[in-house]
Amino acid sequence: MVSSHQDLRQIVETTLGSKGVLNQAVKLPKGENIDEWIAVHCVDFYNQINMLYGSITEFCSPQTCPRMIATNEYEYLWNVHPGKPPVSLPAPKYVDYLMKWCQQQFDDENYFPSKPGVPFPKDFKDNIARPILKRLFRVYAHIYCHHFNEILELNLQTVLNTSFRHVCLFSEEFHILKTNDYGPLLELVTEFKDR
Repeated sequence: MVSSHQDLRQIVETTLGSKGVLNQAVKLPKGENIDEWIAVHCVDFYNQINMLYGSITEFCSPQTCPRMIATNEYEYLWNVHPGKPPVSLPAPKYVDYLMKWCQQQFDDENYFPSKPGVPFPKDFKDNIARPILKRLFRVYAHIYCHHFNEILELNLQTVLNTSFRHVCLFSEEFHILKTNDYGPLLELVTEFKDR
């Protein structure tokens, strides 16, 4: 059973794969368009976190997780009604809204052009990719802080840790997420970067 950040850190360290493989996987291949590379990874991370969250949905309900939090210090709000303040939601509802919002971004040709030769928006990395990865990161934070014991029971800790580390290394490589985006996982992110 995980009862502290120290327990979590020790488990993560024992389940991480080879450092070099993921470090190389995030590098922009020669001749590739950086926006295309970032876009492909946004979709990939979306799919990974969707699968990981899907594995613990029976443990994450409006009753068990009435707020989208990561520890008691961080609550993530959702702007349900544009023009009004964001609101507190049960974690499953928040994740549902987030996944639908991400899918809308991916389906919008103005943000994620699918036709060859159509350029990405000039501000793609900062104004489109960053908000997507920042919000997806919150799902990792919720899983690590509130469902890691279930992840252990399901024997998915290696999958979770590798996916999370991939996001961290990718974000660092392209300067996408900022230190304040990491919230309660800052120490874990720092640990991954230092490995």
